Amino acid sequence: MTVALPAQAQTVGEPGKLLLTNGISTIEGSAGGGLTPWAVIAGNATKDTIGGQAGVTIAALPDYDVTVLSGAIGAWDRIELSFARQILDTNKVGGALGLGNDFKFDQDIYGLKVRVAGDAVYGSPWMPAVAVGAQYKKSLDAAVVRAVGAREADGVDYYASATKLFLNWSVLANATVRATRANQNGLLGHGGALGDSYRVQVEGSLAYQLSRRLVVGAEYRSKPSNLAIAREDDWADAFAAYGINRHLTATIAYADLGSVATFEKQRGVLFQLQGSF
Repeated sequence: MTVALPAQAQTVGEPGKLLLTNGISTIEGSAGGGLTPWAVIAGNATKDTIGGQAGVTIAALPDYDVTVLSGAIGAWDRIELSFARQILDTNKVGGALGLGNDFKFDQDIYGLKVRVAGDAVYGSPWMPAVAVGAQYKKSLDAAVVRAVGAREADGVDYYASATKLFLNWSVLANATVRATRANQNGLLGHGGALGDSYRVQVEGSLAYQLSRRLVVGAEYRSKPSNLAIAREDDWADAFAAYGINRHLTATIAYADLGSVATFEKQRGVLFQLQGSF
C-alpha cells in the first residue's frame, strides 16, 4: 500500500531501499498491499544483504474480528519467505452457527516469493518488477471447515505480480493474478460443492503519494465462491499509510469484505503497525 520518494530525497547515509518501497505486510504475510502481494521483497535490505519485516493487523467488522500476526525475510532483494497466523473471531456469530460464542477460525500461511524480472523503482520507467509466488494455507480447524462444506482443510495458492512506481507522477500500480481454491482466503478451507478446481482471480492496487511519508490508495481482490452454505464476495479497501520512519509504518484502511459465512455487509476498519529492517 505504499510508494516511495525519488532517489534524491533519500537521506544521505541511510542504507537500504527508498522509504516505504518494501510495502506493508499483506493479510497473508507477504510484502505488498494489505489485500494483495506485490512484486517487492520484504525488508529494507538491498541486493547485497538480508532484511525483514513483521506486522500486526487488526480488522473490526460488524460481526467478526480479524487478527493477523505476520513476518517475512527478504534475501538479496530477490527471494522472500513469509509466515502469517490468521485468527477470525466469530463473536456471537459462532453461537448462531452452532459453534459457540467467540469460536475462532485459525490458519497458518507459509509463503515463498521470487522476483524474476524488472525493478519496481529503478531501470526502465515502464518495465515493472515481476514476481511469482506460492502460499501454503493450513486451517487449524480441519473438522469444522470440512463440516461447513470444504473439500480440504489445506491448499496452495499460486500467483504472479507486476508492480511499478512511476516516480514522475508519484503513482504506484500493481496487478496480481492468482490461481486458488481457497474459501474466505483459506480460513474456511479449500474447494466445495460449487467448485473444487483452481480458478484464476485478479487483484490490483493503485496508490498516490500525497507527501514525503503519506500515501493513499485503493485495492481490489476477486475471489471464488465454492461453498454451498454461503456466498463469497470480492474484497476491496481504501487506505492511508504513513511512514513514521524507515523502520516503522502505520496503516489504516476501510475494508469491504461483503458476505462472510452467511453474514452480509462485513465492512469495517483495518489497522496495521509494521516494523522493518
